Amino acid sequence: MGEAKGLLTGLAFNAGIGVEARDERLTDVAGAVLLREELERSGLRRFLGGRLKDPRKQSAITHPMIEQLLSRIVMVALGRQDQDDADLMRHDPALRLAVSERRGDAPLRNDPQYEGDANPPVPQGLPSQPTLSRHVRHLSTEHNLVALSDAVFEGSARRLLAANGGRRRKRLVVDFDGFPVEVEGHQSASAYNGYYKTTVFHPLVAMCGETGDMLGVLLRKGNAHAAADFVSFATGLVERLLVRVCESLLVRIDAGMVSDDNLCALEARGIDYVARVRNNPWLDEAAAPFLRRPAGRRPAEPREWVHELALQPPAWSRARRTVLVVQERPDELYLHHFWLVTNLPAGVREADAMLEAYRRRGIAEGHIGEFRDVLAPHLSCALRGQYSFRPSDMIGPIRAEDWPDFAANTATLLIHALAYNALHALRTLLPAQPTGETWSLRRLRERVLCVAGRMLLHCRRVTMVITQASAASWRVLWARLHRLDAPAAAI
Repeated sequence: MGEAKGLLTGLAFNAGIGVEARDERLTDVAGAVLLREELERSGLRRFLGGRLKDPRKQSAITHPMIEQLLSRIVMVALGRQDQDDADLMRHDPALRLAVSERRGDAPLRNDPQYEGDANPPVPQGLPSQPTLSRHVRHLSTEHNLVALSDAVFEGSARRLLAANGGRRRKRLVVDFDGFPVEVEGHQSASAYNGYYKTTVFHPLVAMCGETGDMLGVLLRKGNAHAAADFVSFATGLVERLLVRVCESLLVRIDAGMVSDDNLCALEARGIDYVARVRNNPWLDEAAAPFLRRPAGRRPAEPREWVHELALQPPAWSRARRTVLVVQERPDELYLHHFWLVTNLPAGVREADAMLEAYRRRGIAEGHIGEFRDVLAPHLSCALRGQYSFRPSDMIGPIRAEDWPDFAANTATLLIHALAYNALHALRTLLPAQPTGETWSLRRLRERVLCVAGRMLLHCRRVTMVITQASAASWRVLWARLHRLDAPAAAI
């Protein structure tokens, strides 16, 4: 396997310890093969492989486009999202097995005579950092961006169908929200956002409220209003969900996305919604008669009341069903209040039940927080030396051919979304922890995926050896991976 190279000898605390570097097939990310298995069983790898367009000369390709994309997805999921990590880990055996389209031990072979006969040439390891940089540019065409966006939806749709025995669900809850992605440098469409008080992109994301699957994500300008592009993004996604995944659904949106135009658009399409409304002087005046405590001594515990009203603020074109939520908090003199608005009839869901349904939106916000914290998308594609405009000059729809660096950042964000869904699908297979909590993405990555392994080659077969401590979780995953199999109709 190669000569041993000494790194550390004669340690002060224990002279009997030595550290050597050997050219052996060792890895610290053995879980890469589990991620590839998830992408394979869900049918997502085949879905993407049949839709991506590769502009390169096919006879000279060393790394097929789908292998490059799998490299990015797997490395982002494992926390190796910097493209420089590709050069550092391009010969990692687990990663080579996970992203290669070849069978058996072929991805690990380094026999020049064996590889020299191949046409096109067989890759020697993962794609390099410059290759992956060019790959992002190839993905940022309008056709490929649509394919990546479709893949985010398709992966979640197939998992939701598989979890329900291949049948459409009766009802689904979809949460829409925006979140900031901080940027440095000069990225097209990044701008200072007064709400977040920093320079950001401001993507819009849709999450499945019951399961935490990411259904879609849209990159927007940094100074985009919370409601920007909501109608086109939300209505298109809802229509696809109603065709493929569920019979009816409920949309939950934050106060920043509530406007008369957005609510009218949802109502015109028959989409049920519940949303929070920002307080304003008109609503404060409407709430004033209800901001009174009942007679008697105040209890030590917080209290809450709901009042249902039909209101038409000046900014609305019609009266709508609203719910006033009044809160009494310990040790505070004044009552607090906020408003909800919905198009659900009172007979379908009472005010208390509607408030409880809206509060479950916090689960989706937690999943978005995990995406930002664990996947941590870094959007830094820029046209170096080609800036003849300011980010504020970008007016109207953003097209890939007009703003190639913004399109490249869009592709990067979609890759992170695919990595999130792959991780999320795996954690749904693991049993709850002794505390009753589900697995976090960070715990899944650290305890199950980023584990040490050694590859043993024999008779063109590969045996991966991992520790017994990691094997317990792997056994559970292996016994349940069949739950991720895509429905036959979807492949």
